[in-house]
Amino acid sequence: MNKYSLRHLFWGRFRQNNLAVAGGVIVLALFLVAFLAPLISPYNPNEIDRKEVLEPPGPRHPLGTDDLGRDVLSRMIYGSRISLMVGFVAVGISSVIGMILGALAGYYGGWPDRIIMRFIDIMLSIPTFFLILAVIAFIGPSIWNIMIVIGVTSWMGIARLVRAEFLSLKTREYVLAARALGAGDIAIIFRHIMPNSMAPVLISAVLGVASAVLVESALSFLGIGVQPPTPSWGNILTLGKDNIEIAWWLSVFPGLAILVTVLGYNLLGEGIRDSIDPRLWESGKH
Repeated sequence: MNKYSLRHLFWGRFRQNNLAVAGGVIVLALFLVAFLAPLISPYNPNEIDRKEVLEPPGPRHPLGTDDLGRDVLSRMIYGSRISLMVGFVAVGISSVIGMILGALAGYYGGWPDRIIMRFIDIMLSIPTFFLILAVIAFIGPSIWNIMIVIGVTSWMGIARLVRAEFLSLKTREYVLAARALGAGDIAIIFRHIMPNSMAPVLISAVLGVASAVLVESALSFLGIGVQPPTPSWGNILTLGKDNIEIAWWLSVFPGLAILVTVLGYNLLGEGIRDSIDPRLWESGKH
């Protein structure tokens, strides 16, 4: 089966999965909102108006205002940029670390495999969120620190996936042929095996963005994530907690934004996984 046929089968199955398409639409909409934030935001997200403090949703402010009179809709639009950036940078870091360590463990086996896998076991035995809390408390909260810390504490799943792919692929005929022709280990790993092991990494990365968004929101909610006045869905939720009895909109709208974002990425990741599963193609269910 050639690459064109595989792509055709993938897109055919993906389009038939209504939930996957819905997830893709949500993710695309988030990209557009983040990219067009300066054009579609009705106000400056940091503009303070003491005359409109804690105004409920209305014609002038569709999602209300916060305790400083800032427009919540504008802050949420700009907050989507933070969530998008944290998700993709953190997942990029974790994917690079996971692919390199997983490739080394799966390709060489032996003591490199044992050392890397025991290190993964140690990392998995530590509660990730509490590890992130400890590191952020030590190095200080900032957007870059959050992205780096989330990335370097969430690579273990990708490493195990890549290791499993390498264990399967390194004995294939094209790898043996490349080795017989004199190709070095680096060329075999990155030119011949790695491109063929990217499917599970892609799925894990899409699902990982949702997890990174949740972690960033939780850190910002606790006050050790993105720091004010930079808008983030998590620090808007913090204001909602402080004013829950008189300003319900500060909790409801950012909470819904986080819910829809995580749901969108999860639906998209599950849809890609279902569409890329060769066992379903071989069974003729397309």
